[in-house]
Amino acid sequence: MAKKIKLTRPELKRYRDAQTRYERYLPMLKLKQQQLQMRLREVASQRREARRARDEVEAAIRRYRGVLSDRAGVPFRQWATPSEVRVSKKNIAGVEVPVFEEVIFPEARYSLFATPPWVDQTLADLREQSRRAAAVDVLDRQERLLHAELVRIIQRVNLFEKIMIPQAREAIRKIRIKLGDEMTAAVGRAKITKDHLAGTLDAELGAPTATSTAGRTEP
Repeated sequence: MAKKIKLTRPELKRYRDAQTRYERYLPMLKLKQQQLQMRLREVASQRREARRARDEVEAAIRRYRGVLSDRAGVPFRQWATPSEVRVSKKNIAGVEVPVFEEVIFPEARYSLFATPPWVDQTLADLREQSRRAAAVDVLDRQERLLHAELVRIIQRVNLFEKIMIPQAREAIRKIRIKLGDEMTAAVGRAKITKDHLAGTLDAELGAPTATSTAGRTEP
């Protein structure tokens, strides 16, 4: 249910102040919206590139996947799984997002002489796959955070543009009409009162009566 507007001068000032705040804040919201949209386009481009790089490594690994069945005593998956994904933080349009830095893997210890020559390359490829997958994951998280903030900002822009500012303007219009009507009525009442007082004064200070005039003689 719409809030009832008090048609008073204090309310007029309150709505004027509110409209000023909304109209001052709205451009900042729109600027933030533009920054987020621009950054999301950049992240989308980076994600496409990161996924392409990840897929390239996965394609290379698939070519010798049959070899992996012969583990040669090497725990590939264990050593190719990151023990830590290091990220930094970056503030984008007021949103703190993760930025991929590097991946730390467990130490791999095996005999170079006791294992087949393909072990080194396989482990390197599997680790590169994990590294690129981690980069994609961080970009995914970054996109989710930015998109959530963008949705929130768009909602606030719409709230200000379509609801708060129009409501403030309409309230100001109604209050000004009411105050204007009251002023017009007050002026009318004042004029009537003035005319009435003037008529009363004229009656009290009017011309001499007929009796007093008849009693007067010419010199």
